Amino acid sequence: YEVEELRRKKEITIRGMEGCPKPVFAFHQCSFPQYVMDALMDQNFTEPTPIQCQGFPLALSGRDMVGIAQTGSGKTLAYLLPAIVHINHQPYLERGDGPICLVLAPTRELAQQVQQVADDYGKCSRLKSTCIYGGAPKGPQIRDLERGSVEICIATPGRLIDFLEAGKTNLRRCTYLVLDEADRMLDMGFEPQIRKIVDQIRPDRQTLMWSATWPKEVRQLAEDFLQDYVQINVGNLELSANHNILQIVDVCMESEKDHKLIQLMEEIMAEKENKTIIFVETKRRCDDLTRRMRRDGWPAMCIHGDKSQPERDWVLNEFRSGKAPILIATDVASRGLG
Repeated sequence: YEVEELRRKKEITIRGMEGCPKPVFAFHQCSFPQYVMDALMDQNFTEPTPIQCQGFPLALSGRDMVGIAQTGSGKTLAYLLPAIVHINHQPYLERGDGPICLVLAPTRELAQQVQQVADDYGKCSRLKSTCIYGGAPKGPQIRDLERGSVEICIATPGRLIDFLEAGKTNLRRCTYLVLDEADRMLDMGFEPQIRKIVDQIRPDRQTLMWSATWPKEVRQLAEDFLQDYVQINVGNLELSANHNILQIVDVCMESEKDHKLIQLMEEIMAEKENKTIIFVETKRRCDDLTRRMRRDGWPAMCIHGDKSQPERDWVLNEFRSGKAPILIATDVASRGLG
């Protein structure tokens, strides 16, 4: 009864419940090794999020799982901390071995964000991670892989296929596979690449699949890749955005948009610590709006697919640090902004 009450309170629903471990109320109930607990303390985490309450014990049990949760739910830690424990139970990597944990992500922004978390927690047990994605020079990424002993690889599907086909890495040692934002990867047309990659991974792997939505294409992928899996839903299955957000829709004429935006920005930026992301439809609109806002004295910067990777990284760092508190972006940054 207590377990059901906790799940109801946290809006957790389970499918495939047979053998599903109980959720946890606190980090210490997860039986994490001390080095993981120390890392959590360093990052000032006090209690698990709803997806972590059920995701931690499930992933640690070795079961395959599907997690349906909104962006911003804490899912990255829900799969990375169990990955660290899993890796530390495997024999050490030898020269020429590929990664033990592979995380596939749809965009370079999300891949980099996941690697940042992997770095923060992996160093507690001297694990190395690398991030491979398109739109950046291959050389440094290849050197990272060839240096060996990279236990965690976070990759976008296209660039990983390039490296596998060129013999720069392999998936012989991969026993922990994560598909992050599976729905987004399918939307972007990565299904053939994903299938090609998964075909190279041993069938006795543990697979964790994460998605904000649960359309039939994602369900089919789960049926094909996962064995005897448990599905965790957090919140309403129809929702894919964080519902701790006030959403206001203002229907207006095209000619009124700029005036309304400036009015809104004056309200928001009255408080110095506030940050704002403005999403627009096209790269051209992104550049034009940034130019106009900067001309009027607003500390705005923009990010879109035509920007070079170093420029995108720099802009995101300026935004995160608060030096440029207004970010204007196209869809490229709409998920995975931490």
